[in-house]
Amino acid sequence: MAISSISQINAQNLEGEVSAANGKSLENVKIEELASGRIIFSGVNGKFQFSDLQFPAKLRFSLLGYASKVAVFQNYKEALEIIMEEEAAQLSEIILRGSNIPKSIRRTPSAVGLISKDDLKKSDNFNLVQNFNFVPGVFVSQGALNTNKINIRGIGSRSQYSTNRIKAYINGIPLTTAEGELTLDDFDPELLERIEIYKGPVSSSFGAGLGGSINLYTPRLRNEQKSVVGTYTYGSFDSRKYRVNLNYVKDSLDLSIAYNNIESEGFRQNGNYDRISMTGTAGYLNKSGNYWSLFFSYSSLKAYIPSSLSETDFKNSPDKAAFTWFQSAGYESYERNVFGVSYDHKFSENFRSETSVFFNSRDAYEPRPFNILDEDMHSVGLRTKFNLNTSVFGKTSELSFGAETMMEWYETSTFQNLYEDFEARESVGGARLSQNFQDRKYLNLFAEINAELSDDLLFEAGLNFNLTGYELEDRFNANENDQSGAYSFEPVLSPRIGLNYEAFTGKNFYASASYGFSTPTVSQTLTPEGNINTDLKTETGVNYEIGFKGNWLKNKLYTELNLYSIQTRNLLVARRVGPDQFVGVNAGKADHKGVEFSSVFKSQLTEMVNINWFLNSNINFYEFDKFVDLGENYSGNELPGIPKYMVSPGIEVLVQDFTARLNYQAFGEMALNDANSKYTDPYELLNLKLNYDIRLSRYFQAGVNFGINNILNEHYAASVVTNAVGFGNSEPRYYYPGNPRNYYGGLQVKYSL
Repeated sequence: MAISSISQINAQNLEGEVSAANGKSLENVKIEELASGRIIFSGVNGKFQFSDLQFPAKLRFSLLGYASKVAVFQNYKEALEIIMEEEAAQLSEIILRGSNIPKSIRRTPSAVGLISKDDLKKSDNFNLVQNFNFVPGVFVSQGALNTNKINIRGIGSRSQYSTNRIKAYINGIPLTTAEGELTLDDFDPELLERIEIYKGPVSSSFGAGLGGSINLYTPRLRNEQKSVVGTYTYGSFDSRKYRVNLNYVKDSLDLSIAYNNIESEGFRQNGNYDRISMTGTAGYLNKSGNYWSLFFSYSSLKAYIPSSLSETDFKNSPDKAAFTWFQSAGYESYERNVFGVSYDHKFSENFRSETSVFFNSRDAYEPRPFNILDEDMHSVGLRTKFNLNTSVFGKTSELSFGAETMMEWYETSTFQNLYEDFEARESVGGARLSQNFQDRKYLNLFAEINAELSDDLLFEAGLNFNLTGYELEDRFNANENDQSGAYSFEPVLSPRIGLNYEAFTGKNFYASASYGFSTPTVSQTLTPEGNINTDLKTETGVNYEIGFKGNWLKNKLYTELNLYSIQTRNLLVARRVGPDQFVGVNAGKADHKGVEFSSVFKSQLTEMVNINWFLNSNINFYEFDKFVDLGENYSGNELPGIPKYMVSPGIEVLVQDFTARLNYQAFGEMALNDANSKYTDPYELLNLKLNYDIRLSRYFQAGVNFGINNILNEHYAASVVTNAVGFGNSEPRYYYPGNPRNYYGGLQVKYSL
């Protein structure tokens, strides 16, 4: 990091510019006068101005990802250049915001994947969740821009076309619905500053999240600015993205509004995609140091669905759509709103609270070959958390406790699709087949304690109590098939315990055990006839984990290694009963065992050249412990739909304002069905992205980028439908083909006042 251009404003003022060793300007650098404790932050283009200094002045400059350094200025005329190196150790010291009791990654007794703003720049900006595939233990099945399925440590792989069993939040606002469904496709990767992925059962902190929790955060703007950022990206398959972002920060008020539109014809037939999104954040820091914040997001989507292919079509015509989906022009469309207001209050130095109220809605319409689904969902809720620094049995401790509740109103109807009666390639609604209304609600009460048993040993314990129930009103069947009534799942207690021990400086070992659960989703309880299966039970799991986190080579290398075992019970699986039709059933037990490894090595060759190396990997041993379905015994078989391994090395080269990123991903074979009679082939992906940023003037900055995905032009299955069955003389449709080699390029312009 260099500090240059020091000049006189008056006898006691100091101004300058903060930049990285490669010449890149750094915003939001914390600059502290050690004598007085006064703090300012570098602003747009890295510029800062510190007034009323008493010389000699000792200032400390710090920024996450860089080693802090102290500089002494003898007078205002002095011009110094201070070089500060990026450190891998800084990654280990980042404070996690998603946990109930914030602490550094290295001191957290669990595995947490961190995706930074720079990590999100490793790939194109069309799809957020593709970046999750670089996190060990996380796999995203990508059928299309609108067909993504996330699983963490194999939990969630049994979902057919969507994500469940995972909790998610953005700025503390819940994104997972009360019935357990999660969609992250709507969110723009350029919107986010950081993503934290908590792997394994996290029910003690977040409730019904057997697979884990994904916490998204937008930047909190702190420096005075008025800026406009415009971005345009064009890629293969006539993919286009337009984005405009307005930022305003003045005194204690910060505002940011972003608009983006993504359009694409897609690689396959019936693959057109069109999404418009508006997102806004606002914050206000009052004189008492309490902070109000607001978040809203609006999305409007219409995306056609090519669906899965048979093996013959997958190998010979991967750009085709499934015949019935093409003939019916099947698609999904919806309008979605997320809104939340949060308040952080500081009662004293040792006692504080965070409270959020939120509203979500989704109005969806989805014509499928077998019927047309019409959905309408609204939900409201509250999450509050209190943190107290105290002493327990003479040990320095922090206690956190709170509650989260949500009420959700969900109406679903199905109609006949009469597309076969018309020559035009379109869906036509017919008679109503079902109409159900659900009033679903849950309550989580949680508490957690962290205690410093010694300078090196941290103890963590947590407990969550969950109540989930729903009322069902069948508005279609007025006979013996009427299922109207109130239903509830058994109350669930979810404990967690963990230890973290710093055996050597910067090197920590940890161990933890936790219990988690997930309730069945509406789609799992809904039969093809539109009825509700009220016999489904909550899926539960116990996670045991040990691991190591440490810095090496004078803090240039950071590594993580962990081993885990999750035993799930009342396994929720999808049983195929017709073309593209499934029912959920509880079917036995499964064991999820695995090893995860990640590392980052940061090296500085010269003052202008930095090279960063990455390696992420995992190997899985997931199998049915006891699973008998329709008389077939699958005990001991591998769980389908999950790669056996993932290995992803990468390199990042930074030369002044130029950045080159090359990453490689290798995925193992996947079983396609419970019988393990068919597997996908393993595959490899190689991706490249080049970026150049330039400062045109004091007010203008610009950047250009170019990238190639799948350089090797690998033919692979990016997603699969497990346990697909062929009906009549047709082949089972297991495969969603991944995109062939494709290109993209973009331009960004920023104007600052």
